[in-house]
Amino acid sequence: MSSSVKHVNSHRDDVSFAEKAEAIEQERPDEEQFSENEIRKIIRKVDRRLIPMSGLLVAICLLDRANLSNANIAGMSKELHLGIGTRYSLIVLIFFAPYVLAEIPAAAGSWYVSTLKLCRCLLTLRKGFGFAHHWTVLVALRILLGILEAALFPGLIYLMSLWYTRYEIHKRYSAFYFIGLVGSALGGILAFAFMQMAGLGGLAAWRWIFIMEGILTVVIGALSIFFLIGYPQDLKDGSGFLTERQISIVLDRVEKDRQDTEVDQKFQWSNFIKPALDLTVWSYGLLYTFSTTTAYAVAYFLPEILNRELGYSVGVSQLLTTPPYVFAGILMCIEGWVCDKLQARSPALLYNAMQTILGLCLLSWTHISGVRLFGVFLVTSGCNANIPAVMSWQANNIRGHWVRTFCSAVLVAMGGLGGIIGSLVFRSQDAPKYLPGIYAAIVSNVLLMVVTVSLTLYFWLVNRQVKAGNRIIADVPGFLYTL
Repeated sequence: MSSSVKHVNSHRDDVSFAEKAEAIEQERPDEEQFSENEIRKIIRKVDRRLIPMSGLLVAICLLDRANLSNANIAGMSKELHLGIGTRYSLIVLIFFAPYVLAEIPAAAGSWYVSTLKLCRCLLTLRKGFGFAHHWTVLVALRILLGILEAALFPGLIYLMSLWYTRYEIHKRYSAFYFIGLVGSALGGILAFAFMQMAGLGGLAAWRWIFIMEGILTVVIGALSIFFLIGYPQDLKDGSGFLTERQISIVLDRVEKDRQDTEVDQKFQWSNFIKPALDLTVWSYGLLYTFSTTTAYAVAYFLPEILNRELGYSVGVSQLLTTPPYVFAGILMCIEGWVCDKLQARSPALLYNAMQTILGLCLLSWTHISGVRLFGVFLVTSGCNANIPAVMSWQANNIRGHWVRTFCSAVLVAMGGLGGIIGSLVFRSQDAPKYLPGIYAAIVSNVLLMVVTVSLTLYFWLVNRQVKAGNRIIADVPGFLYTL
């Protein structure tokens, strides 16, 4: 960052915004010395280091959730008697309460994220699911899993927002979530492969699913400690990754885009909680909840739907869980590129919700197997594509360190509420059609469209006031909401 920016940032809190803005504009020699081609090379270098590692962390995070459903149809349900009452639904549900409660205090940086991830990996192996001999042990492990995993997703969302400008972020969120989603989708193929180890060491097939995927989780968690980059503001000398001059250009681009590069403020509860008074923050959270209600339900119950409702064998059901997620990843990446190009967010949300509803209808009320499987593709891709779309919309319309920290945690916490809802409405006793869950998912997507249209109209009216010179958003003259 340029010296004038550093100087202003170190001043007392009563320095006016106008003085800060003037100082920022006075000196940008680093940016001017870089050609557009050089800037693109820097951003691509950041992409190669940040996005794959973030995606792999998300992949093993989602994989650890999806393997529960794969193990369930591979013999876990029968051996641990999970078909009795609501035992399986309880095991699915119990993860989310500690996950939601731990989100806000767990918001942290890359080292903290990686350390928690590694601790969770070790837990998975040492006291892991693969060695449980009573269903209540799974309940206890899922509670611990929720606590230890809480820091990961909000930490990654916030970390990525520090490196990119507003209209670069959707394609990046889509790319890292694509890696995570497709990586986790391979869980079906991995589960099928690990099932072939049945009897080895006297362990059942479902136990090997947990054990082997736990080993994979440990490896990736350990790699993230060394390869996941931190805040650009903390890389003073580049640490062998970027030079100080290259880091300055990254910071200056973000500062010019939204004047939002300060992260070293001393923690104060008043600063942290202040964004809670903004209703738009909770609106984004609702959008995320409505999206994850369907997404989590699909993740936990898709193998059972394919097996018990569509009639595929256990092995084929596990293999068929992968293609819908690959399709979802392709859709979200296309949308990310288009939405960044058009600088728009709400149209993608509305389209994805309508696609999800269509898929739910095809899955539940048609009788042709191929059409119903096509419905699975539409549901899986629509609800999952809305996750990076919501993250991007929120990231575009907020600024400030504590605002981003609080909003990232709230967004993911309310996504956890979607997991709770999905677990409650998709109940084991409703198999194989899961009609109460289907109805709830349809309602969630209708509500998503209502909130999206309402927010878009509100932002449009506020932008009109800004253009007329009657309003300033987030203390930044000329700042406009992304619609």
